[in-house]
Amino acid sequence: MRHAAIRALVCALLLSACGAAAASAKPYHVLLGGRFAQPPTTAQCETQYGIACYGAPQIQQAYDMPPLFHAGLNGAGKTIVIVDSFGSPTIQSDLQTFDQGFGLPAPPSFNVITPDGPVNQNDPAAPGWAVETSLDVEWAHTMAPGANILLVETPVAETEGITGFPEIVAAENYVIDHHLGDVITQSFGATEQTFSSPQQLYSQRSAYVNALVHRVTVLASSGDTGAANYQLDGSDLYPFPAVGWPASDPLVTGVGGLQLHLDQNGFRTQPDNVWNDPPSICTSPCAAAGGLSSVFDRPFYQDDVSRVVGDQRGVPDISLSAAVSGSVDVYLGFPGLQNGPGWYPVAGTSESSPLFSGLVAIADQAAHRDLGLLNPQLYDLGDRHGSGIVDITRGNNTVTFTEPSTGKTITVNGFSATRGYDLASGLGTPDGARLVAQLAGYRTESRRR
Repeated sequence: MRHAAIRALVCALLLSACGAAAASAKPYHVLLGGRFAQPPTTAQCETQYGIACYGAPQIQQAYDMPPLFHAGLNGAGKTIVIVDSFGSPTIQSDLQTFDQGFGLPAPPSFNVITPDGPVNQNDPAAPGWAVETSLDVEWAHTMAPGANILLVETPVAETEGITGFPEIVAAENYVIDHHLGDVITQSFGATEQTFSSPQQLYSQRSAYVNALVHRVTVLASSGDTGAANYQLDGSDLYPFPAVGWPASDPLVTGVGGLQLHLDQNGFRTQPDNVWNDPPSICTSPCAAAGGLSSVFDRPFYQDDVSRVVGDQRGVPDISLSAAVSGSVDVYLGFPGLQNGPGWYPVAGTSESSPLFSGLVAIADQAAHRDLGLLNPQLYDLGDRHGSGIVDITRGNNTVTFTEPSTGKTITVNGFSATRGYDLASGLGTPDGARLVAQLAGYRTESRRR
């Protein structure tokens, strides 16, 4: 879990009054350091931070979930698998408080397993992963409140390169082999170039092949540093476009990030745009990752967008809310929070992948079967009228930053959102009710966007 924010990581560890965050390595999230005793409203976040923040009802409305809920489609009978290093020692009570704050029902079941052995909550990286865990669990549950949740904790922090992945792969294979879940969401990644060779990266793909065979959908966050990405030290950014794996894997649905503009009821006041927060909000890049793989060739399902991706795998496939300037409310209760347990605005593509996992669980429920690898269907649907995927045509993921070792200012030119598929937003963003109808063959009334 990386591409968070240098100050965000400090906030995650110390939770001083950090104000707006800057980017740094590890979990794909950005945590603002202030604390609220109750779920903050959008107006409260705008007053304290100068940014918007959103609660569960607003995000549900924004993704057109109410028609699904009214039809009894809430993920019932399906299990969302969330994979996090270390997890959080207070996640059960955190979710309970989150549910009470927004009037959500508890999940039918919420289990935590450690198939690779016990985790060490005293590890220096554990607090950052505790933030990540609460974000993942609470917002997957928001989108599919009737789905079961299985939190899979691993004992080694994923950073860059292969570190942490053998344990993650073993844990995911355990889940798949024992038929414990229907959709897996991953809010972490490593820059492709930080692996010692393509062969080393290939050696970690067995869980995704296993998931393909067993029709388990696998999702991954694309990252939080725009067109750039972290070097092996987890601090410096490459001065050229690079993408992270597993979002770049052809057997995984890569989920990018957008900025939403919502009123207090969750209705859009203007169209979504690619997430790319300015320096006044993030002192290092805070933007949606996307670009071309340096490892994987173009998969068959991207043949129709070859004019964009050429001969390489393009990322992301789809995008959802992730912007710091449109954060979501997360309840945190783990020990060591300087400001104490409470509600904190959190952002990043670690938000977008769990959000989409809830929608996938509902599509599985509606289809009465697990849909497995979604990408062929998503690209077949495209953004045509009624497809359930809304095109994004605003914003880009070009980023500018100061190189720590030289003090030089570097710009990594990224990609702009355009009509149709692009390397900033993918195919676009889901209209929940319509996309479920398309994926599952289910029909329900949906509002027009």
